[in-house]
Amino acid sequence: MLLKKPLRLSRPWLLGLKTLVHLYLLGYLALTFYQAVTDQLGADPVQGLLNFTGIGTVNLLFATLTISPMARWLPCGDLMRFRRMVGLYAFAYAACHFSTYLVFELQLNFSLLSSEIAKRPYILVGFSALMLLLALSITSFMAIRRKMGKRWQQLHNLVYLCLFLALLHYSWSLKTVWGDPLIYWAATLLVLYTRRQKLKNWWLSKRRKPAPVAKRAS
Repeated sequence: MLLKKPLRLSRPWLLGLKTLVHLYLLGYLALTFYQAVTDQLGADPVQGLLNFTGIGTVNLLFATLTISPMARWLPCGDLMRFRRMVGLYAFAYAACHFSTYLVFELQLNFSLLSSEIAKRPYILVGFSALMLLLALSITSFMAIRRKMGKRWQQLHNLVYLCLFLALLHYSWSLKTVWGDPLIYWAATLLVLYTRRQKLKNWWLSKRRKPAPVAKRAS
C-alpha cells in the first residue's frame, strides 16, 4: 500500500472530481466531433474520428479495470465510485465509434453492412464488444443490480472479454500487432496480472459443479 492510512474523499472532493471527469471526457468528445464537422481534423476527418473514439474506448476500458487495484494500492475505497461512470463513458465512446462508421462510412446504407463484415471480419468483433458494453451499461444501475443478485457479477466479469475484443478489433483493423497494438496488449497482460486472483476465483466458480441433490426416502 502506498499510504499508511486509508485515504477518504469528502463529498465536495468526490463531486468536484466527478465534474472534472465529465467535463474532460464529454468535452473532449464534443470538441473532436466539432473539429471533424468544421474540417479541422486533418485530411481525413472521418478516419480521425474513428481513431479517436476507438482508442478512447480502449483507454477507458483500461481505466475501468485499473480503478479497483488502484483503490487497494493507495488505499482509497472512494475511487470505486468512479468505476461505473468511466465504464459508461467507455460504452459512449464505443457507440460513437460505431455510429461514425455507420453514418459517415456507410451513409446509413445497412445493406452494405453484411458485405463489409464479410470483407472485414474485425467489424463483427468490434460490434460484439459494443453489444457486451451495452449489456453492462444497462445492468449497471443499482435497481437492476439488486434484482440480478449473484448473476450481476458474473455478467460484469465479461468486461475482460470486452477489452480483449476491443484490442482484437484494433489490431486486426491495423493488420499488425506491432507498434501501438503491442503496447496495448502488454498493458492488458499487466492489468490481468493485477486481477489474477479475482480471475482465478471466477474461473473456479464457473468450473465448480453444483452438488447433487439428495433424493428423499419414500
